[in-house]
Amino acid sequence: MSSHTKWRTDILNKDELNNKYFEWMYQLVYDRLRFKGLSYRKLLSFLHNTEFTYLVDMDSNRWVDGVDLRYRFGCESSISDKIIVQYLNDEPCSILEMMIALTIRCEENIMKDITIGDRTSHWFWSMIDNMGLGMMSDQKFDKSYVQLVTDSFLNRDYGYHGEGSLFTVLNPRRDMRNVEIWYQMCWYLDELSCGGR
Repeated sequence: MSSHTKWRTDILNKDELNNKYFEWMYQLVYDRLRFKGLSYRKLLSFLHNTEFTYLVDMDSNRWVDGVDLRYRFGCESSISDKIIVQYLNDEPCSILEMMIALTIRCEENIMKDITIGDRTSHWFWSMIDNMGLGMMSDQKFDKSYVQLVTDSFLNRDYGYHGEGSLFTVLNPRRDMRNVEIWYQMCWYLDELSCGGR
């Protein structure tokens, strides 16, 4: 961003900025063609209100990327880092932030293909579907079920192949429950690229 950027001065309070941030994240991954009017605000709000905790040390990188997403939002919305620090950085990384930051890395750093177009939304909803949350539109939202699924994900209480986590791999090199999320994603993408899925 250039030194001539005009920073916004109309942010009134923390709640307003949090709402703007959530709307920004929602529009990054909401696919109007796929959902044909269905809303997933309840699900994404739940994920945003649930802290991302991790048992594998290297998943701290996913936590950092999730927090850094706030600054990307600030940059794209002309909101200064000072305001982001003041209003957003007193909260831990949420599951939603971690997942969206991961999908952006997946698209921009690994899978970008200008002949296909941006697939950020595709990667995000692939993760949602693999967790078993794809049917949780606002009309069918079941908070107790979503809580059970997210607890299982955070506690790595899912299948050897990653069933119930962000990524399922047909032929994992080892138990997915012991592998950092970044490598889980890479193995998943390797299988896609090799036509193994």
